[in-house]
Amino acid sequence: MPAVEPPPTPWGFPPAEVWPDDDLVAVGADLEPGTLLAAYRAGLFPMPHPGGTVGWWSPVERGVLPLAGLRRPRSLRRSARRFEIRVDTACAEVIDACGDPRRPDGWIDDDVKAGYLALHELGWVHSVEAWHEGRLAGGLYGVAIGGLFAGESMFHRETDASKVALLGLVDLLSDEHAEGRLLDVQWATDHLVSLGVVELPRPTYLARLAAALELPLPALLERPRAG
Repeated sequence: MPAVEPPPTPWGFPPAEVWPDDDLVAVGADLEPGTLLAAYRAGLFPMPHPGGTVGWWSPVERGVLPLAGLRRPRSLRRSARRFEIRVDTACAEVIDACGDPRRPDGWIDDDVKAGYLALHELGWVHSVEAWHEGRLAGGLYGVAIGGLFAGESMFHRETDASKVALLGLVDLLSDEHAEGRLLDVQWATDHLVSLGVVELPRPTYLARLAAALELPLPALLERPRAG
């Protein structure tokens, strides 16, 4: 099912040539589908900003997971056998779990949830889920545009479930266009670095992004959505 292009955003983001040497590029605008897509295509992503506004970020050093660089220790491969990977069968539940207010440093508020669920309904946001014995054990969600998958957040209710979902995502993206695909994780935290995430300077990321956007969407993300 091809994604539906929403009405264009009325907002304009500053061109990359004038971005500050800082992760925060701009403040304001909204979380409508057209605005979100314009931001990701430009190399930006939103997070809430003090005062109830939206901040638009492009890290000077961007976290990216090379598909061939994902570390698959034996213990994780064993854990993966316990789970069934599904795509887009419970996207709303995945986003709710990622936005659980009990999680430390939570930033996914109701406005963020609504914005990404609207994009999911249009076919741009996808969830990759790890299921165990009929229960959602963990998962992740993100924005897919051509060869870009911009990971937003992940969660787990059982040990290794979110890591197994990440394995599933990498396998899903590893098709004949894998070399040009871009799996963006925003910032390279210690946990993500342990899985194989590297940092790209902003200009390198933006060049990779421009090329990735020209690629087709992975076939498994074009199937009918259930969640």
